[in-house]
Amino acid sequence: MGKSTALALLTGTESEAAAYEFTTLTCIPGIVHYKGTKIQLLDLPGIIEGAAQGKGRGRQVIAVAKSADLILMFLDATRPDAHRAQLEKELESTGIRLNRTPPDIYFKRKKTGGLKFNSMVPLTKLGADPQETVRKVLAEYRVHNVEIVMREDCAIDDIIDIMEGNRRFIKCLYCYNKIDQVTMEEVDVLASQPNSIVVSCHANLNLDRLLSKMWDMLALVRVYTRRRGEPPDLEEPSILTSHRGGVAIKTLCQHLHKDMLREFKYALCWGQSCKHAPQRVGKEHVLMDEDVVQVFKKTAKEYGQEKKGKTLTKQGVLAEPKKEVDKKEKRGPSSNRHDGGPAKNTGKMGKSAGFA
Repeated sequence: MGKSTALALLTGTESEAAAYEFTTLTCIPGIVHYKGTKIQLLDLPGIIEGAAQGKGRGRQVIAVAKSADLILMFLDATRPDAHRAQLEKELESTGIRLNRTPPDIYFKRKKTGGLKFNSMVPLTKLGADPQETVRKVLAEYRVHNVEIVMREDCAIDDIIDIMEGNRRFIKCLYCYNKIDQVTMEEVDVLASQPNSIVVSCHANLNLDRLLSKMWDMLALVRVYTRRRGEPPDLEEPSILTSHRGGVAIKTLCQHLHKDMLREFKYALCWGQSCKHAPQRVGKEHVLMDEDVVQVFKKTAKEYGQEKKGKTLTKQGVLAEPKKEVDKKEKRGPSSNRHDGGPAKNTGKMGKSAGFA
């Protein structure tokens, strides 16, 4: 289909290519340098019908695809519908959901209480009685005590995906190769399909647009860092993604050093995510592409006092932690002798004065 040829053109990695199918027999990696980042491409062997059940080492190939951020599916433009449906079926049966987002469903198992079902939107895909339909499906999986809140109109398959918890929602770009062998009308039809692009590896056509499309679908966020009193380092940015830890300041700190998040005090940010430059932000601030961040850590004195339980006030003075007051001390002395109060002085000698 042209996978090996595309890998060689984009990365410069040598991969065996021939005029027949299933030339690649093992995983071949390559690195694409694009917009200051490094994107790893993996040329995987083609899968056949029954790959999800282990035919043709299909399980090993699909296991690698499950860990990817983007699946680039190469198809033949001369027979566009011959393999697409078959490949989608094999990936679907192994728990990979292409170009879909996780359903907005709150699902929590409980020990007791039965089924608690609520919906925030009208449900049109679950029949006349959605609660009874969901109860029957959960009974087949032996799930009886659970709380479900439907925040969008979902089908039964979406509920099963959330209940299983091992589904992978991955973006997929359908790449139709060999457009130099079809007519312009057929090329227009293929290019107009969603999440699709047309190329020709043999004629080296539209490969630059392929890289641009991959960049847009990956939605990578480049963040540059700077030291105090120095210009920002624009050579090697930190790459963040929304589906791998998020794009907040705390994720950036975890990328830089494992102890930076614990010692984090505040950060200064320049870029599209700020209302003004620079803006003082916290660890929950969401970054955007090509932002510049300067992180300030706590001093040794602040960090040491914080470990002891002391905090800094607004004036910079160390505040002692609040002490818990005993109930008896807070209540004060009582007239009752059994509560610790002093004995009354009656002026008489005897047992009441404490003598035997």
